[in-house]
Amino acid sequence: MTIGEIMNADVVSVAPDESVRSAARLMSRHNIGALPVCAEGGRLRGIVTDRDIVLRCVAGDADPGELPVSEIMTRAIISAGPDEDVAAAAGRMADGQVRRIPVVEHGRVVGMVALGDLARRRTCSMEAARALCDISVNVRHK
Repeated sequence: MTIGEIMNADVVSVAPDESVRSAARLMSRHNIGALPVCAEGGRLRGIVTDRDIVLRCVAGDADPGELPVSEIMTRAIISAGPDEDVAAAAGRMADGQVRRIPVVEHGRVVGMVALGDLARRRTCSMEAARALCDISVNVRHK
């Protein structure tokens, strides 16, 4: 099974110059925990998570209404291609300690995949379980 078969193609993204507050509101409105940060044309520049907002903005006493997303986003992105095997992508998620990854084709975001997406597919549940186990084990030992 490929990532393209299980990805969510309804991607909500944020521009690098938008405020952290705008990103947080998008996450709340769409009930999601991560947003790809995209330049014009959907080009992936980073990813911002709810954890980034808490640790890099709120905990640092920055003003979320003034701070641009580009200041707190993660630039080292783990992503997958739509034709990539699910098991390979799940392995990279585990190695990178991430629960969500953007799906990128020709430099543009075309979808998002979360561990939950893997877990909901019977054929992918083992990959999801292994990835979650690896993420949880590695987090405890840090």
